[in-house]
Amino acid sequence: MLLQEDIPLAPRTTLQVGGAARYFVEAASEADIREAVTLAKSRNLPLFVLGGGSNLVVSDNGWPGLVLKIAIPGIEEHAEDQGRKIFEAGAGEEWDNFVAHAVAQDCAGIECMSGIPGSVGGTPVQNVGAYGQEASVSIVSVQALDLTDMQTRTIPVKDCGFSYRTSIFNSTQKGRYIILRVTYALTPGGAPSIRYADLQKYFASWATLPTLAETREAVRTIRASKAMLITPGDEDCRSAGSFFKNPVLTPTEFEEVTQRAAARNLTIPSYPAADSQRKVSAAWLVEHSGFTKGYAVGHVGISRKHALALVNRGGAAAEEVLQLKNTIQQQVQEQWGPHLEPEPVMVGF
Repeated sequence: MLLQEDIPLAPRTTLQVGGAARYFVEAASEADIREAVTLAKSRNLPLFVLGGGSNLVVSDNGWPGLVLKIAIPGIEEHAEDQGRKIFEAGAGEEWDNFVAHAVAQDCAGIECMSGIPGSVGGTPVQNVGAYGQEASVSIVSVQALDLTDMQTRTIPVKDCGFSYRTSIFNSTQKGRYIILRVTYALTPGGAPSIRYADLQKYFASWATLPTLAETREAVRTIRASKAMLITPGDEDCRSAGSFFKNPVLTPTEFEEVTQRAAARNLTIPSYPAADSQRKVSAAWLVEHSGFTKGYAVGHVGISRKHALALVNRGGAAAEEVLQLKNTIQQQVQEQWGPHLEPEPVMVGF
């Protein structure tokens, strides 16, 4: 294990803001992770676990303790179970590499999550999802180091507490586990999922059902058109992805926002959610609160291609990102009612 000091964190994130880590370790094995955790405990250092760096905002002050970068690699394939093929991936494996591998093996279940930046270990934390698919549907179990007693545990999907962009790993048990590996079950020879409106539009003129590979390429193309695919040189990609979650509203809350929209001769996009609730478009709320695509203030702004992406236009400070976040939240709540919850993890604030 190599312990480094005063390591800049901004280059290790897709938003590219924030200060340095006092100490930094890149761990490619469970043994490295255990050694780093033991070190942090012995020196009473606060510990932050870093994955792919795609879904976080680091404070300008950086991190005062130890940043542990999870770099466990590898993809293992196992025998089929109940008609599904089992894949076990290291938490440090790049997520899109894993999707590409699964698609190359003609296994369906995660093809619509192509192009999402970050690592495999981050997918259960946020219950990552896109274009009609969510990680929780295909996850079998999560192997993690339990920091309460330093035991390695295999947590079955039923105990992960998955819901929209939520799991035990970022809510009730936040900070307890370090994810080591994730096991997925995918469908060999399965048809691609093209339920999402953007995909249906993309394939509308096709006479035949697209293959998994064609669906993956379509998703990456659509993501690129929205600056949601990391493209070198494109400042609209210098973001933390979608910055706000789509609000899930009770029937009463949904009725209120619908009436506010009707008063402006507008209709807010919405989708069914659990327990008779409705999920409404955060992007619509942002745009109709005065923050259109391309909006800029100082060194930060909103992507020219996607209203939910707050971007670093170059040389931005984390504090500027937070100020824009707060302004958007305030305006949306005042004009429409719902409070927008940030999706990225806030580190060091």
